[in-house]
Amino acid sequence: MKKKTNLRIQHMKNSVLVCILFICAFSFAQKKQWTLQDCVNYALENNITVKQSMLDTEISEEDQRTAKGNFLPTVNASASQNYNFGSFINNNGNRVSIDSRGNSFGLNTGVTVFNGFQNVYLNDQAKIGIETSKLQLDILKDNISLNVVNEYLNVLFNKENLRIAKDQINITQLQLDQIQELVDAGVKAKADLFETQAQLASNLESVVNAQNSVDLALLSLAQLLQISHVEFDIESVILDVDSFQLRYNNADTIYDKASIERPEIKNAELEIENSELNIKLAKSVFLPSLSFGAGVGTSYQHSQGQEDVRLQFVDPSDPSAGTEFVPNGFSKQIEDNLGYNFGFSLNVPIFNGLKTKANVNRAIINKKKTAFVLEQKKQDLRTNIERSFADARAALNQFEASKASVKAQEEAYRNAQQSYDLGVMTSFDFEQVRNRFVNAQSALINAKYNFVFKTKVLDFYNGIPLTN
Repeated sequence: MKKKTNLRIQHMKNSVLVCILFICAFSFAQKKQWTLQDCVNYALENNITVKQSMLDTEISEEDQRTAKGNFLPTVNASASQNYNFGSFINNNGNRVSIDSRGNSFGLNTGVTVFNGFQNVYLNDQAKIGIETSKLQLDILKDNISLNVVNEYLNVLFNKENLRIAKDQINITQLQLDQIQELVDAGVKAKADLFETQAQLASNLESVVNAQNSVDLALLSLAQLLQISHVEFDIESVILDVDSFQLRYNNADTIYDKASIERPEIKNAELEIENSELNIKLAKSVFLPSLSFGAGVGTSYQHSQGQEDVRLQFVDPSDPSAGTEFVPNGFSKQIEDNLGYNFGFSLNVPIFNGLKTKANVNRAIINKKKTAFVLEQKKQDLRTNIERSFADARAALNQFEASKASVKAQEEAYRNAQQSYDLGVMTSFDFEQVRNRFVNAQSALINAKYNFVFKTKVLDFYNGIPLTN
């Protein structure tokens, strides 16, 4: 009976354990594994700085809408309500002393006919402003993408280091088990056992340090994406270490393409176009300006406490026929007082204290400065590409050297393992060989990811998507 009870309890424990494992597996399956493309897309869509830059583009579009509006006429309506106390001239032209109130209404329009093509130049500058804003946004997105790739590769690098550290624990644990059996059999001294236990403790410390590095790398990537780092993880990527090669023969081919397509170069070129328009704008002040205006207006006036009437001749052709008062209400006055006007206004600049000439000279100087800015941008671009190419080539050489070192250290480790198993090598000497092998593996991982990032930088300048 007791045996059956124990079996039932054990069965329940096993069931609970299976449920726990299922829940853990389900939770792990639900955990999102971020790909590099996911990270880049999220950063570009949700980064606050990117959103602000997009708003700058919208502002530039509104500036162009304003520039286009300069070609359109302005239309303004006006209305007023006035109260008069004391004497005034009434509608009959007589001065009267009485309180009154009145209204006036007007509609005016005006348009610039010619102002030295200033509106044309301002509209062209507004178009350049939109293109500049878009290029600034492209530059920002490129920089953010490059930072995301760097942080993503840093996570992969630290994860590989963690894997190696865990593998060393398994190897050391197997070694410890073997030595324990040999010590128990009296073949090995306890000193070897103590040394292996110390090595296992050192391996455990290395795992903790490697796990901390992974956590910090994930935190850094999550903060760059501006998301919570809790439960954040990336998809594991296996890089083929045997297919690494430098796809570019020299830096000149990259520069020739980048000097045409890179947004920072295009932006500097647009600045030169904008400076040329500034010169034209400054010179346009020398030219006369012509504007046209037109309007319509009317008014109404009422004497407080009196009817709206006016005195007129009974027969306008015969003044001797006498006069009479006729109704002169609101609608009648509005109709009778209706008037129109239009006219042209010409402004010819003659002398303004040499301000215009100084503005022209200043615009010419600024154009020369923007030309130097473009030249400096191209020089910086060439310098960065040449340095990146040299870094990538050096990283490839380092990778090849590290790969050869790992191969040699692996062979030395294999021979040391055989010597140690035969008892012709001490535990201390064996650990020295193994540590050299582990260090060579770490150096290879570092060289591998260093080369990958350096080539991504070259792809960045060559216009190749960083997520490829």
